[in-house]
Amino acid sequence: MKSQVVTLQERIQAARGNIPAEMVLKKGRVVNVFSGTVEERDVALHGRWVVGLGNGYHGKREIDISGKWVVPGLIDGHLHIESSMLLPSRLAQALIPHGTTAIVSDPHEVANVMGVEGIRFLMEESEAISMDVFFMAPSCVPATHLETSGATVSLSDLERLKQEARILGLAEMMNYPGVLMGDPQVLEKLILFADKVIDGHSPALMGRDLQAYVSAGIGSDHETADPEEALEKLESGMLVMIREGSGAKNLDALLPLVNKQNARRFCFVCDDLHPQDLLNRGHIDYMIRRAIQKGLDPVTAVQLATLNPAEHFGLKQRGAVAPGYQADLVILSDLEAFAIEQVYKEGLPVFDQGDVRTAPPDRDRAIPRWPFRVAGLTPESFRIRQEGASARVIQVIPGQILTPMGVERVRSRDGWVSTDTERDILKLAVVERHHGSGRIGLGLVKGFGLKAGALASSVAHDSHNVIAVGVEDQDLCGAVNAVCGMSGGMVAAKGDRVLASTPLPVAGLMSLDTVENLARQLDALNAAAGSLGCAVSEPFMALSFLALPVIPELKLTDMGLVDVRRFAKVPLFADQAESFT
Repeated sequence: MKSQVVTLQERIQAARGNIPAEMVLKKGRVVNVFSGTVEERDVALHGRWVVGLGNGYHGKREIDISGKWVVPGLIDGHLHIESSMLLPSRLAQALIPHGTTAIVSDPHEVANVMGVEGIRFLMEESEAISMDVFFMAPSCVPATHLETSGATVSLSDLERLKQEARILGLAEMMNYPGVLMGDPQVLEKLILFADKVIDGHSPALMGRDLQAYVSAGIGSDHETADPEEALEKLESGMLVMIREGSGAKNLDALLPLVNKQNARRFCFVCDDLHPQDLLNRGHIDYMIRRAIQKGLDPVTAVQLATLNPAEHFGLKQRGAVAPGYQADLVILSDLEAFAIEQVYKEGLPVFDQGDVRTAPPDRDRAIPRWPFRVAGLTPESFRIRQEGASARVIQVIPGQILTPMGVERVRSRDGWVSTDTERDILKLAVVERHHGSGRIGLGLVKGFGLKAGALASSVAHDSHNVIAVGVEDQDLCGAVNAVCGMSGGMVAAKGDRVLASTPLPVAGLMSLDTVENLARQLDALNAAAGSLGCAVSEPFMALSFLALPVIPELKLTDMGLVDVRRFAKVPLFADQAESFT
């Protein structure tokens, strides 16, 4: 305590100008996210803190930044680390050059595979890196009763996680039907975190159902794609998280809602961001640039990426350039272009003119290898017996994770359903990989455009069984077996021949490689998919969401087809009697 008092005394004296600050950034154009103004000021730093803004500050080290802008470090309020396919230390190296100094992560992807062990692994991996990583406790593991996950996160698990300093609250409550129907297990989780932040996940929810959902204490939503829906959520008191990820892109649709009166009720998030997008376009900085290009005031755009998420999550000493705030700063050569020159984390330079001054910590613990338990597969495992003339078909929409339900006449051969490449109707399979049950969900999908071969991946939200799309049963079998043989990853195959692959040995979700190497592997994988006729620009991202039974409208899990709006399994063939289980 005594050393803390001495340090605080020094900060006060440096702020008053009685002693030199450790560092002063001289004559910068400071973006004030409180007043909404830009002011020329010296920024005095002492230790890890901003101690003062003003003119005439002196420091042991002084850096002239005349003509440059100073903004707070950027905060992503909702990002799944696992969806980057990078370990936290590798992810930090990739995000820091884009001005990101903090993220709030929902680790439910790894939790669905490894349970609390997976959450602890990510927390330990992110302890000693040059970026703040906060977590929300997963609310839905398993996500639903309509799929098979590798683990369960119980109420008692959540009680223990809640005590962790970096656990800020309860992560996206995906089971909105459970909230609306008053499921006791769901309500117990909401009650447990009633004194913390509770994030939402409620696509297309409006009217009295939305009122009921918000009344349960849920304060945000990142699944909004429609402006009318976003406005209703805003008026109901929610923080609207404008998402621009690799899979779902909602910024263009929602940004026109933001104005000076309501801007404090929005923030920018990425949710899921693939390595290629991170390298080619950026992170939250990309969203700021795009928002400014589309007419949003630059200071308001910065607020959406800093102060707004910081206040939502109770990060009291982050999100602004102001006295008493952590010295997480971004120096820009151009505000409107959001051209980043330097990034400071806790007063130390971690990025300077293209040079990342941080490295992954020395590894002193083993990476967990989670076993794949898949029953023996043959091409016959992927046959679908014809039991009707017309079938339900999942419709893939480019750039969206919503998948409408179509009904199409199906082709068959000798009593078995066959694919129809002319009409782009392909087979889709989800193979249970956690318990060796042998269960395989089979369906049909339209929108990939494959003319031959198959794509398979162990990244399949949220339970992360192995998902595959393909033309022939032999293609599907070869691709799935190749994924299992790598203990997780992504594969493009034709028959038994693997054309390209990306190993993801950590829980079948994450690589050990750098973002640059991983992006090269994924580019080769997408090129191989293109050689098979694939018409989707990010086929593995699109594929990963087809097993997510909390996003409307039709999805496939290892248990079969799911009508998400009814939260029930439905038969593949449209003229079969439905059983709502």
